[in-house]
Amino acid sequence: MTKKNCLKEHRVNRDWCKECGICVHFCPRGVLVLDDQYKAVARYPEKCICCKLCELRCPDLAIEVITEKVDHE
Repeated sequence: MTKKNCLKEHRVNRDWCKECGICVHFCPRGVLVLDDQYKAVARYPEKCICCKLCELRCPDLAIEVITEKVDHE
């Protein structure tokens, strides 16, 4: 049995988000969108593959992808 990273939570610091949309463009699964205030929000977290590209590419460090290890066969 192996351990697999599984999404626990997307944390978006709305005070730090500068509405650039870089996270939205880099997300390979379309998880993130900009809301009516142009702030990032995880609209489809069930599609997340935990690649953390949004977290790594955010110039304002406003996104954190929290994962947990779960047993996987």
